[in-house]
Amino acid sequence: MARSESDALLEIGHLLKAARKARQLTQEQLAEIAGISRPRYREIETGRSAARTTTLINIARALGLELMLIPQAMVPAVDALLRPHDDLDDLPAFIAHPDEGENV
Repeated sequence: MARSESDALLEIGHLLKAARKARQLTQEQLAEIAGISRPRYREIETGRSAARTTTLINIARALGLELMLIPQAMVPAVDALLRPHDDLDDLPAFIAHPDEGENV
């Protein structure tokens, strides 16, 4: 199920806010480092406004992050890599060809 654009903007905003707080930066400090105005950054962080890719790259770099585009099929693998390791979870992070092996 595809998320709505507003849900995606809110999620991006929450991630930016968490990263900013982890770096102990104010919105004003981060906006200055990223080269945008504080009101513009606030709109992005609250999910009220979309940002250009170049703006997101500048914000990410100001937070010590890199913006990456990955194929949707790889999202489960990336999520699995980012999850804390659980010794009880020995399932593969993803299956490259999920239909293979069903009729063996």
